[in-house]
This record gives sequence, C-alpha cells and structure tokens, in this order.
Amino acid sequence: MSKKKKEKSKEPSSINQDLKDAILIYLKKLKNNKPISERQISKHLEPRYTKKEILQALYKLTANGILSLHDSNKFQLKSDKRPGSSKVYHGGEEVIGIVDMTKSGSAYIVTEEEGEDIFVSPRDTNKAMHGDKVKVLIHQRKRRPEGIITEIIQRNRTIFIGRVDKEKYCFVIPNDSDLHVDFFIPDSKSVSLKHGDKVIVEMISWPEKGKNPIGRVIEKLADNTDDDIEMKSILIQHGFYLDFEKPVLKEVHAISTEIADEEIKKRKDFRNTTTFTIDPLDAKDFDDALSVCEIETDIWEIGIHIADVSHYVREDSALDKAAYKRATSVYLADRVAPMLPEALSNIICSLRPDEDKLCYSAVFTMNQKAEVLSEWFGRTVIRSDRRFVYEEAQEIINDKKGDFYRELQLLDTLAHILREKRLKEGSLNFDSQELRFQLDEKGFPVGVVEVLRQDTNKLIEDFMLLANRRVAHFISEKEKELKKNIPFVYRVHDFPDEDKLKDFATFAKLFGHTFNYDNMKNISAEMNALMDKVEGRPEERMLQQLAIRSMAKAIYSTKNIGHYGLGFDFYTHFTSPIRRYPDVMVHRLLQKVLNGTYPNQKAEIEDKCKHCSERERAAMESERESVKYKMTQYMESHIGETFSGIISGVKTWGVYVELPEYNTEGLIRLDCFSDDRYIVDEKKMQLRGTLTDKIYRLGDEITVKLIGIDKQKKTIDFDLG
Repeated sequence: MSKKKKEKSKEPSSINQDLKDAILIYLKKLKNNKPISERQISKHLEPRYTKKEILQALYKLTANGILSLHDSNKFQLKSDKRPGSSKVYHGGEEVIGIVDMTKSGSAYIVTEEEGEDIFVSPRDTNKAMHGDKVKVLIHQRKRRPEGIITEIIQRNRTIFIGRVDKEKYCFVIPNDSDLHVDFFIPDSKSVSLKHGDKVIVEMISWPEKGKNPIGRVIEKLADNTDDDIEMKSILIQHGFYLDFEKPVLKEVHAISTEIADEEIKKRKDFRNTTTFTIDPLDAKDFDDALSVCEIETDIWEIGIHIADVSHYVREDSALDKAAYKRATSVYLADRVAPMLPEALSNIICSLRPDEDKLCYSAVFTMNQKAEVLSEWFGRTVIRSDRRFVYEEAQEIINDKKGDFYRELQLLDTLAHILREKRLKEGSLNFDSQELRFQLDEKGFPVGVVEVLRQDTNKLIEDFMLLANRRVAHFISEKEKELKKNIPFVYRVHDFPDEDKLKDFATFAKLFGHTFNYDNMKNISAEMNALMDKVEGRPEERMLQQLAIRSMAKAIYSTKNIGHYGLGFDFYTHFTSPIRRYPDVMVHRLLQKVLNGTYPNQKAEIEDKCKHCSERERAAMESERESVKYKMTQYMESHIGETFSGIISGVKTWGVYVELPEYNTEGLIRLDCFSDDRYIVDEKKMQLRGTLTDKIYRLGDEITVKLIGIDKQKKTIDFDLG
C-alpha cells in the first residue's frame, strides 16, 4: 500500500460513530445553539477520546453538513439539524408519538423528534389512552401545534383495576385518573359480580362505533385487603403483569433441574474451587457468586459467576417473550413482581449452596494491586460452598475468623483498591440512605429501619462493576481488532445538564457551600468533595437528592457514550439476568461474539434497549409509589403527634418538611402560618413575615404536627408544632 493510500485510510470518514453521537448530544444541549470551540468540546469528551479524534470528527460532521464552522474556529449545529429547538410541525404532516393524557381528557403527544409536544383536544383522541403509541395528523398551528390522532399503533396496556358498576348494565369504572372511559362487560358470567366489587379487567376490543371499550373480568378482588389492591393497582397502572400465562408456566415446568453430563463437558468446571454467595437476609434469587483461587504468591484467580439464565430462557420462547415484556423485576415495599417465574428465579437458576449450577462467568487473574492481568469470559458450572448474608460476612472480616475468612479478607482488600481507583478516576460517590419497612404478618408497616451499607455490600458492588466494565471493554477491543461495529447493549450515562448544575450550585449556596461547575471534567471531584463535607449535616439528604436530579438518567443503548456517573468509558449490565432482561441480552450477544458469529441487528437491539429503559423507569416509579403508600399507612397511626423536621422546599402554596428519621416529606399549607402575613420568596426559598420579619428558610429545623394523610394521593399534611 502506498503512503498516500495509508494516509487516506486515516481520514475522518472512519471516525467512530459513538464519538459523533457524543458530540451531537452535547451540542444539542447548549443554550441558544451558541458556537463553541474545539477546546471547549474536548473538555467534555476527554479522556474518553483524544483531541485528534475529536477534531477529526468535528471536521467530518462539518463536511457532512451537520455542523457549520465559523471564522473564530468555533463549531455550531446547523439550525435545521437541531431538533430540540427548531422542529416546526406543519399542517398535513403525520407524526408518531406517545400519548400523555391529562385529567381533563385532552392529551399531548410526545415525539422522538424532541420538538414541541402536540396538543390533542378530547374530541380528537380517537379512543387513545395514556401511554399509547399513536400516529397524529397535524391540522393547525396557532401558538402551539395541534393534531388529531388517526391511528393507535400500540396500546401501552390492556389490564386495569376498577370497581364494578352494575345498576343496569355491567361496567367497570377504572381507578386510573387519566382514563376517561368505563369498560362494558357483556360476558354472561358478569352476573356473578356484585355492584361495588373491585376487579381486574382486561380490555379485549373497542368497536369502531362503540362509546366504551369491551372488557373481560379476569380476577375478582372483593376479598382482598385495600393494601393488596393498592399494590396490585400500582403494578398494573405502570404496565406490569401480576401473573404468568399458562404457556409460560408450562415451559418452566418442562425444564429439568438435573444438569446433563454433556452440558457440563461443554463448560469450564469450577465445582472444586472455593465459591460462595453474599446477599441480603431476605434474598431468594442468588444470581451472583464469587470464587477465589490462589495461583501463585500474591496472584489470584477471581471468578464472578452469574446465573446462566440464557441457557434456560431460549430466544423467542413464551418464557422469553414474558421476560422481555416485563424487562425487570419490580421491588415494591412489601413484595416482588419477578421478571421470571419463581420456579426459575428462586430454584433452577438461583446459585444455592451445595447444588451444581450453570453460570456465565467473568474470570480475572489479579495481583495484590487489584490489577487485571488476564481475563476469560464463558459458560461454567459451579457449586457454591456457602451462602452468606452481608452481616455474617462482615462479622467474619471484622473478627478475623470464621468460614472462608482468608478469601473474604482478600476480596475486601481488592474491593477497597478498586473503589479507591474508581473514585480517583471520576466516579461519583452517592451513598444514599435506604429505609425499609418492618411489616406484620398482614403486611402492615409497624416500623421503619435504616438499611446499613457495610463493606460487604460494597465488596459485591465493586466486583459486579468490574465484571460489567470488563465485558463492555472486551467488546470494544474486539471491535478494534475486527475493525467493525458490533451491536451490543451498553449501559450509558450522559454528561450532567449545565442548567441543572447551575441550579444545584445556587441551592448549595443557600447552605453556605460553594460548588464550581465551570469545568465538566472536575464535576465529579467537586461533587464528591461537597458530599463528604455535608455528611451528617441537616442538609445532606436534600443536597444529595438534588445532586442526583442534576444528573442525566442512565439508559440502555447500542450507542456507547460512556458512563459519566461511574467514570467509565465502557460499561454494560452483565451481572443480574434473573431480574434484568438487558443482562440476558448481553449474555446472548457476548456468546455470539465468543463463537465468532457477530450480531448485526443493531436497529432491533436498539428498540429493545429503549423498551428496557422505559420499563426500568416504570419500575422505579412503581417502587416509589409503593413506599409513599406504605409511609402514609404507617404515619396514619401517628396523627396528632409532633416531629422534628427540616424545611426541604418552599412553594407558593406552602412549605415542604422532611422527617429525616422516616425519609419522608409532608406539606405545611400556607394558611397554617397564621401568626403573620407571610410573603413567599421561591428564589431565596424562604417565607418572610411582613409584620414580625420572621423567616422560615430552606434547611431550617422546624417542629411539625401531623394532622392528616391521604392514602389515595399518598400525601402527608403537617401543621406547625
């Protein structure tokens, strides 16, 4: 090859697509699409990419007409390439989006173009429901785009909880406030239903000329407690399923618990290697185990063994489709809605002690500096020697004696080194408080306790992070080796939003803290230093919550832009396939790469990533709502009592107060401040009395009296104590 041809192969045409995506994501977030220099862009992308790579990508994007280059050597998105601010809808244009239904019956259509939401009046929703994927026809634009829904592409959900109305005909009135239609129940079996019964109803059709959708009652909840119904309602309202269908259970029932010798011969055998699990006390699905083997002095083989769910859950089977629909297990305050049937998650796949189990493993040769000297990924068979709970393992480390003390001590030492390295390299350190309800035999909350994170919790976390990181890095190295893109599932986390960081800095200043957000490369160090400074102080939890809100949300994607929060250039989810579908996908894709059969369905994988990200958000919202409900249940018995709290928010309608002891928040309405006429200053986050000059400001300690709760709305009301 001539020198000229060699130089040509290094032209910007070969620039990494992920780098281009990262540049465009950053530029789209800039206010007013202002021109920005290569140096400023590099500050946000180094050290993930070199200055040379970034500059090449910028010139390539300019050559392709996506960016414009100014005389001042600054780059800018061309206005027609900036969907977040320039997208204008025109009459007659058809757009696809998601329905965001309002309580009034009107809707907004949220599109992927990130342009302005499209308003749809109640008469033009055309039988669409909240969360449905629809096609909308733009018919006019005044101050905002307006449209008519012309097609329902995909229903968000078809299962609902409601109350039977059987005065004349049989209807089910749904609990959801964003549904404005009742379900007609024509089934003759509806005669067994009584007026007022609470039921689960499935929508089976909606006739073209029908005013109401037709439903089928699939479960009667008349004998269930309000608490049980509320938990089921939370799951159903967020699109999760309560039970597995018969074909799914049939497939699970057909799975043998015995492991054939032929299968064991295909795998690396770790059954004679010291192996154990460390989990919470109430855990039933043990999906990860650690093995330790000394190879030579100060050199160890550390195995991270993950339940081989993909061996049992075959692609496109009924079981696989059910798992994909859910995409995640949901951990409510009093129960778990599993992604997989319990026979699979708690028995067949669970890495229980003294049982041979099939795993997918990441095995590392490591030295005493926690450096990875070599690595291996593949299918294994293990036999766990012991099941530890976190507290047991911690006690052995602390007392320096007990089962597998030497192995536990080694893992703890290596984990400390890994953690220290990660924090130095830019990983954010948010160690938030976690509370758990103590429940009686009926599931009623009788107490609230803090869950203490010990070194053993962090030990497991650090080795899972190592496995996730190295698997993603392995794929990137394979791409370099093959000089081709390999579609894969990455766990990505974008840069923080600068406006939110500015708000956070303003908020921190109210408590006398300085937060410098000018240099994006130093944000993690600044944030960690501030969190260390406020540890144990009244404002700690508020600042921590706002710091988390200032960050982007981590998602799944085939486009690797790195994980900002962890400070990793490459990251995936490999270690929890029992409860996360993306991990199952990662196991399958990794095996294809190891077999030399490289996947090429990038668009299909990206669609699945979006689905899994959406289901993850729904699960988190479900979990939050369940905690709020349990808290109102618990606090109901404390009405009339006084508590010490901290002002956590100031609004025109009142003051929010957090009770640190219970990790919960309630509202003192403005009219409760009756000793003076108070002026609300939201900017300074304070109330000031016009006569007394008395001030209630953010972060002030305050005594409050609990005067009421609303379990339906999941809210708590306080008065001044």
